Amino acid sequence: MRARTRLAVGAVGALTAAGLLTGCGDAGSSGTDAPQQGATGAGCAPVAGDQLVVLDDDKKLQNTDNVIPAVNADVATPQLVAALDKVSTALDTPKLIQLNKAVDVDRKTPEVAAKEFATANDLTAGIAKGPGGQIVVGAGNFSESQTLAELYKITLTAAGYQVRVQQIGSRELYEPALEKGEIQVVPEYAATMAEFLNTKANGQNAQPVSSPELEKTVTALKAAGDKVGIAFGAPSAAQDQNAFAVTKAFADKYGVSTLSDLAAKCSGQATVLAGPPECPQRPKCQAGLVEVYDFKAGSFSSLDAGGPQTKNALKTGAASVGLVFSSDGALATG
Repeated sequence: MRARTRLAVGAVGALTAAGLLTGCGDAGSSGTDAPQQGATGAGCAPVAGDQLVVLDDDKKLQNTDNVIPAVNADVATPQLVAALDKVSTALDTPKLIQLNKAVDVDRKTPEVAAKEFATANDLTAGIAKGPGGQIVVGAGNFSESQTLAELYKITLTAAGYQVRVQQIGSRELYEPALEKGEIQVVPEYAATMAEFLNTKANGQNAQPVSSPELEKTVTALKAAGDKVGIAFGAPSAAQDQNAFAVTKAFADKYGVSTLSDLAAKCSGQATVLAGPPECPQRPKCQAGLVEVYDFKAGSFSSLDAGGPQTKNALKTGAASVGLVFSSDGALATG
């Protein structure tokens, strides 16, 4: 699984990247019983193909795991936050996919990919100088976090700070360091971080505070951050969260572009859903597809969480639909 595992948020962070074992379900929820399938229709047999496409989550099963800068409150000057917000303004999910493709597929370093993105998007234009000083940008133990950290380094350097990026690991390691000021900035994911702080303060069975509505999630996130000395900048439009993908050939053959389409046209015996072993019980994976969309797969293939096994099963025609992460570089179309 990605280090930031998003399967559990809602009630993100695997990170594939980002160290949070939040899995496919609500925070503190593990689940023990697989949902009843009831797949009595014909369903949609897998269709092999090289290009993957994400089906639109039109009923908002997933929460809002938008990329957002987290900052130690002691250094969160207006100029520093404004410099970080330049990254948020420039990013959306298609651009994040391309950044991940540059690193994970094209094998560029996060630093090189970030520099190219900054140049192409004029990222340092108009950045006001701050008071300066040493800033350590922490990064999770996956490439997306490292690339985002390099983007923050570029804008903070333009704002007059002396910046270095330090890879720290999972959220369990870097969040306490952020609170203490051992690092000053880290790229975060709104819903996953909101639930991390929520369960840290209120226990693993705390009522979830994140939401499919970004404004509500960010409000809850900032309230939780205020209690531990962490401020947050503006959320970007870029999201890295659970998503369900099919091959383009599958989408074209069966005429599906949304999860509602999938449920209406492909519930049935021939449909194979692929994902991690815990997917059938998780509210943000198969259990959620059943509850929110009334989608009933004919069978479930236990593979990985958005990893090479699931993507290979889709491409080779072993699975109809599979759990992926919405910013995966494998989803790039160009």
